[in-house]
Amino acid sequence: MTGSSTTEMDSKPKNLGAVFDAHVRAEFVEKDVAATMATMTAEPYLTHVPTMTGGTGRAEVESFYHDHFVGYWPDDVQVKSISRTVRVAPTGRKVVLPHVVVMGFDETGHVAYEHIYWDQASLLVQVGLLDSTRLPVSGAEQARRLLDPAEPANEMIAHWRLKPK
Repeated sequence: MTGSSTTEMDSKPKNLGAVFDAHVRAEFVEKDVAATMATMTAEPYLTHVPTMTGGTGRAEVESFYHDHFVGYWPDDVQVKSISRTVRVAPTGRKVVLPHVVVMGFDETGHVAYEHIYWDQASLLVQVGLLDSTRLPVSGAEQARRLLDPAEPANEMIAHWRLKPK
């Protein structure tokens, strides 16, 4: 990948899948920090949530990649795409979404897998791509209810109750 500095990047929409592929290729195949950084914004941030590592701003992210991440993986590490979701156009709407992570461990206590779940219908309702009046789905209210048990419950039952014939 030939990199250009972020100041040379234009504002035209990019093929997000190609940018993602270039970023991962630079990190794991080429092991090239400069090429990795070339795929990022002028002031990116990076958070590896489980370990709370990364950086905020170009200098910190680049330092993290250089000193701790890019090139520090064993030579036999492979990154394989299983599926891809390319985002829809930004809606400007705030999304509040609970997640559930199921993590499995092997007999030595190492992570064997992660399954990450969320309510896709709730996400689609909140960004305006699914009409909650036509289907038994909810939006941000599910997150509010999880955060505060005093929030209303069972409202969908009355709305979707089948009428006797």
